[in-house]
Amino acid sequence: MPVIVIANPKGGVGKSTIATNLSGYFASRGHNVMIGDVDKQESAKKWLNLRPEQAWPISTWNVNADYIAKPPRGTTHVVLDTPAGLHGWRFNDVLRMANKIIVPIQPSLFDISATAAFLESLKDERSVRNQEVQVGLVGMRVDSRARSTEQLTNFINSLNFPFLGNLRNTQNYVQLAAHGLTLWDVAPGKVERDLLQWQNILDWVDQED
Repeated sequence: MPVIVIANPKGGVGKSTIATNLSGYFASRGHNVMIGDVDKQESAKKWLNLRPEQAWPISTWNVNADYIAKPPRGTTHVVLDTPAGLHGWRFNDVLRMANKIIVPIQPSLFDISATAAFLESLKDERSVRNQEVQVGLVGMRVDSRARSTEQLTNFINSLNFPFLGNLRNTQNYVQLAAHGLTLWDVAPGKVERDLLQWQNILDWVDQED
């Protein structure tokens, strides 16, 4: 059972955007997907409450920052959305569940600095060193014309973790989230550019260990 963790100690980098849309992708492929929300703000749970009945089914289970339980039987795919500042035994519990970790990064000095420290700590984890847990990076709200994008690219190129691609800054994610939806719940023609940006991410996620 693939368990994909979306993690970055910096808040507001787009973790929930990746978590909800990745869950939507799995659901659209007919998988029994569950999205777990370790964040006390319960962003994913609030998003699920907005999700229309006719949309691809996505479930959640009793998981919180103080007790990270395994998903129930019958689950085929798991996506875990984590809070800012996740560390210590809570992070270790999440790491023990994970097959893959997606780390979103925004192209700003503060985001890059916070993420650099987090990635250094990940390198020291035995499961990551032994490639039992794979780590991939995704640039968030990236404008290819902005100077900050070059800074982000240089940072990512200095790392040993695979770069999965950039997601642009678009209102599509905001508007879909407001209705409990994902890119895979609407006509492809409406979000064609965004679906193309997701392809490398999905190829990496679907790749067997």
